[in-house]
Amino acid sequence: MSELYNGIQLNPTISIENEKYQLALGISKVGIWDYCAASNKIFFSKPSKSIIGLEDDPTFGNNANDWNNRVHPEDKDKYFQDFQDHLNGLTPIYENKHRVLHKDGSYRWILDRGQIIKKDKNGQASRIIGSHVDITEYSENEHKVQETLNLVVKQNSKLQNFAHIVTHNLKQHAGNFESLLSLYEQAESKSEKKQLFDYLQTLSNSLTNTINNLNEIVTVQSKQKAHTDKLYISKEIQLILKELDYFIKDNNATVVNKTELDCYLFFNTSYFQSILQNLILNAIKYKHPKRDPEISIVSSCSKNAIEIKVSDNGLGINLDRFGKDIFGLYKTFHTNHDSEGVGLYLVKNQIEAFGGTITVNSKVNMGTTFIINIPKPIA
Repeated sequence: MSELYNGIQLNPTISIENEKYQLALGISKVGIWDYCAASNKIFFSKPSKSIIGLEDDPTFGNNANDWNNRVHPEDKDKYFQDFQDHLNGLTPIYENKHRVLHKDGSYRWILDRGQIIKKDKNGQASRIIGSHVDITEYSENEHKVQETLNLVVKQNSKLQNFAHIVTHNLKQHAGNFESLLSLYEQAESKSEKKQLFDYLQTLSNSLTNTINNLNEIVTVQSKQKAHTDKLYISKEIQLILKELDYFIKDNNATVVNKTELDCYLFFNTSYFQSILQNLILNAIKYKHPKRDPEISIVSSCSKNAIEIKVSDNGLGINLDRFGKDIFGLYKTFHTNHDSEGVGLYLVKNQIEAFGGTITVNSKVNMGTTFIINIPKPIA
């Protein structure tokens, strides 16, 4: 009969030295598993079963797939592949990290190692022994560190992008001011000075616009949580269309609001107005020269998300050429003299501030559709 030591069962068929190893493993909470091919059963030590809350289940392991069936679906392919690689002699030991289902319904991260210790006359594995180590806390901390690292990388990328804008655009403005002021000092006639002064005024207005754009970008990026309102989409769009009425009529444009009356979302009002205004104004600004602008706005409200589509019949965008840059800062795709490449960048940032996404479908000379998807908050 086996002896018990501090609740750990000792196997009488192994040496005293091995019993000491069993005790040490039990105290360290390292689980042991022992697979026998002849019986097609697998023995799990109490610490191994404790990891998943089944320490009091004497039948766990009678079925060789008892552990396999509890492995997380997303981890199973690699789990089985790593084990098979060891059986095929491709790796000296089996090692795998996977999630396994606990009795309480949660998942635990496991470091699983094993090795063939006996083969049959045909060279097939007949006995494999291995260990389980619960690395849940380590894996969760590793995930948090990775999330923080990803955030730092993302913020660093934005900072580099912003630094590029400052060094390029503002330096260019400063250089232009310096050149014009030098020419102004050298000008002899009043008419020449007047012309240069007009240039300076134009440059000053351009600098003001650049600074305002940069300020708006910083505002969007620095606000982690903007104020949220309950907005009925159709009503908000009607208010936006009313504000843009003169511009719409002046361009002989037609904007049809097909959004659902009872469809609402929780969003920042200023952000929502800015997003829709940018998309509508762009649709008109980049109209096709041979037809009047036609813009359609539709919505789809599900239990989990809100989808808004803004479609037009304008110039369209060559996505094969510009697709990766379409939401980039200061990226322009048409020859309009007033294109600044700021609007879509801001739209994307404002949507992402609320966990949403924006994608685009477009064909040159046929039109463009922007698809906004915003998740509903969990009640």
